Amino acid sequence: MDFILASNNKKKLAEMQRILAPLGINVVTAKMLGKTLTDVVEDGETFEENARIKAVAACKEMNMPAIADDSGLCVDYLGGAPGIFSARFSGEHGNDEANNDLLLEKLEGVPMEQRTAYYVCAICCVFPDGREITVRGECHGNIGFERDGNEGFGYDPLFIVDGRAFGRYTAEEKDRISHRGNALRALTKELEKII
Repeated sequence: MDFILASNNKKKLAEMQRILAPLGINVVTAKMLGKTLTDVVEDGETFEENARIKAVAACKEMNMPAIADDSGLCVDYLGGAPGIFSARFSGEHGNDEANNDLLLEKLEGVPMEQRTAYYVCAICCVFPDGREITVRGECHGNIGFERDGNEGFGYDPLFIVDGRAFGRYTAEEKDRISHRGNALRALTKELEKII
């Protein structure tokens, strides 16, 4: 069964394909089908709302099951920021370097014990018949003092779990503990009930 991913992010696509393939789900992008999804305004106030906005729009446009995620980093010292604004924290959407620079700047002088943070991933799956599934996964850690590693994307070089930055985790290691991996496993359990 094909599911359309409401994103062209190749790394998100690879993660979803790895975890959902055992269910017989083939995750594809509109680009892979020779189409382009209309951009939607993510004006929700939560990760769940934004994931649903994207999934509903993609399902309606492509008339096939759609899956979308909204994810980000919540830093306790910053009152949960950048949160739903993680991808555009620095003002420029998707500029990982600028976002990481700004995060380090805002945490300058803050000791490790106050640098607690967690990644959130909300995933929404919408079917053409109106069924919807929404799940959430989290992964807790700390923000490091400098970038470490080249794996992953986003804030991974700064996000430390078990003494190591996500930037040093292999894809498989990260899948086992990450917010997206946890959310996808929760989604898998829900999909198993209806597929």
